[in-house]
Amino acid sequence: MSENRSGSAPQGAGLDLHLDPGAAGGRRLALESALREAVRSGRLAPATLLPSTRSLAAGLGLSRGTVTAAYDQLAEEGYLTVRPGSGTRVADVPAAARTPAAPVPVPDPPRHDLRPGLPDTSAFPARAWLAATRRILASAGPGVFGPGDPRGRIELRTALAGYLGRTRGVLTTPDRVVVTSGFHQSVRLLAGVLRERGATAVAVEDPGHDHYRGALRRAGLATPALPVDGGGARVDALPPQAAAVMLTPSHHYPTGVPLAPDRRPLLGGWARTTGGLILEDDYDGEFRYDRRPVGALQGFTPGHTVYCGTASKTLGPGLRLAWMVLPPDLVAPVVAAKAEADLYTGALEQLVLADLIRTHAYDRHVRAARTAYGRRREQLLARLSAFPALTPHGVPAGLHTLVTLPDGGPGETALLDACTRRGIALRGLRELHHRPDAGPEGLLVGFAAASRHGYPRALDALCSVLAGHHRD
Repeated sequence: MSENRSGSAPQGAGLDLHLDPGAAGGRRLALESALREAVRSGRLAPATLLPSTRSLAAGLGLSRGTVTAAYDQLAEEGYLTVRPGSGTRVADVPAAARTPAAPVPVPDPPRHDLRPGLPDTSAFPARAWLAATRRILASAGPGVFGPGDPRGRIELRTALAGYLGRTRGVLTTPDRVVVTSGFHQSVRLLAGVLRERGATAVAVEDPGHDHYRGALRRAGLATPALPVDGGGARVDALPPQAAAVMLTPSHHYPTGVPLAPDRRPLLGGWARTTGGLILEDDYDGEFRYDRRPVGALQGFTPGHTVYCGTASKTLGPGLRLAWMVLPPDLVAPVVAAKAEADLYTGALEQLVLADLIRTHAYDRHVRAARTAYGRRREQLLARLSAFPALTPHGVPAGLHTLVTLPDGGPGETALLDACTRRGIALRGLRELHHRPDAGPEGLLVGFAAASRHGYPRALDALCSVLAGHHRD
């Protein structure tokens, strides 16, 4: 400050404060910030007597009113205590407040993004989204920003009921649709409701998505393995203790095979006979490249199936929009669990998505993405054909291809390490098995996440790694 060029209080003031003369908000806010930081860092210990407002003002070249206002503000925040006749002292601030937690590091985006299960967010339909947002704000009124419904906006639930029936063969009405803040929340809500109903185990495909297997376990549910073969989940091997089963029937994650047609009625028979529940994760059901997508399993057994969908694969995971179609007896407990979890999902995004579905802009975006991703998959398979020891798996669908590795090498760990060094992000197969030391080794290569211009470079980098480790 002009009266104290060093920015520190002179020793006579009894403090060593470092003020920023150019700080936004003026001298009072600069003093507040300096005192607050000194308390938090421990440089000013609890019960330390601070200088009087007169002496500190003189030492810093400030007005007495500025110092008084700063003391009063920090006393209101709990950092200082002011007692007439006893002066101003540092409060006994909890350690957590004295030393703020270190910020969680945010990883840099990969140089070459071949992660499975992610769309090309650079192709997000921003123009259509903006136009829909303008329409909503012009017509919906201030109610958009008021309290929401834990079931989700009726506009989106109505739009989803029609869209899912038209494109995925789902049998539902809007009152059986619940909107959530992502598929992970859907899993947590369902797990909690099942646990309250006395369930102890949910069978999960092996291999299968480890993230959601972990969510079920954290809810207190066992996750016995359900083996998978070339026809998808082995329905005949459902564990007897399982009250429910979580499946990816349209496009198994990670092998890429659909549930065999003759297994669908067997699964429905199991649900009806035992009272078991089918949790259908239709995570990328819109993306089939050689024919129309296989219809949802829910259409066969709507009274025993929870259908789970999401906008994460079609638009982007950052929207945090997903949905469940529930059997009638699960609607009330799931809605209650949603209200307890976070009250409701954001209204504006729901209304915009509903508008996109109603105007068929969402359909147009999905069709364009399906065309682009189908071409990318063909490019990937063409490049992998140069490595005959590697075996691609799965039908032409989804956002990734599983590539298994030969017994004689190269090993999964070595390839993943080499990819990391080259800035390539993808996943290995072994971590998706219930027992990571069992089962074949492989790579899950996503072909959707990279941008249109970045995808060819990502393939070049991957093939360079494969060539360096390839053995005939």
